[in-house]
Amino acid sequence: MIETGLKDKVVIVTGAAGGIGHATARRFAQEGCKVASWDVKDGEASPGGIFQKVDVTSAASVGAAVEEVVAQWGAVHVLVNNAGILRDGQLVKYKEGALTGMMSDEQFEAVISVNLKGVFVCTRAVTPRMIQGGGGVILNASSVVGLYGNFGQTNYVATKAGVIGMTRVWARELGKYHIRVNAVAPGFIATEMVKAMPEKVLQSMLDHTPVGRMGQPEDIANAYLWLASDAASFVSGAVISVDGGVVTGT
Repeated sequence: MIETGLKDKVVIVTGAAGGIGHATARRFAQEGCKVASWDVKDGEASPGGIFQKVDVTSAASVGAAVEEVVAQWGAVHVLVNNAGILRDGQLVKYKEGALTGMMSDEQFEAVISVNLKGVFVCTRAVTPRMIQGGGGVILNASSVVGLYGNFGQTNYVATKAGVIGMTRVWARELGKYHIRVNAVAPGFIATEMVKAMPEKVLQSMLDHTPVGRMGQPEDIANAYLWLASDAASFVSGAVISVDGGVVTGT
């Protein structure tokens, strides 16, 4: 059995009200961590942890939440930047030679604000605490679409590619403080949002996943856990695809 070294570590998970974030908070709690679950929506705490209503796009909201975590547990050892939203749409859409639609400024800016700025705001707030505590781990949610693009997702893909870039910059900048920074790039994961899609779309996802199934939120949670653990102590600046081989199937 691999010793994770995570017992009693203080972990913040953003976007933890449901889906991958909730599964991740629960998985770290199972490992004996003290977990602060953050979300702009109502949610619940993992066993032994706390739930905080936090807007990751707001420096004031994030800063206050970090101070609350430190006041309660004295440190922050792991940050999982999982919060994200979708506002899909084609850049421009034509039908019979006429422009019928385009991605709006609101669609673009909303996704950039949460998925990219939110990662920046949370990491900037937590990093000084990690440095003061002698190190830590920052884990960022990217996506396979950030590596390979996807139809109708200019905004989302831009953020997930940007997260990869920030991950590599921070791995370089923060390594000397014993802070490791990595990204996870999920493939098709069976969250409630995905399962609500039309059957035809779901079947297409399965057809492009060589292992023959969609991923579960727990598959991503386990990847985060490993990257945060002592078993991954020499892994930094990496982007780990957890996608059932979907990249080779497209």
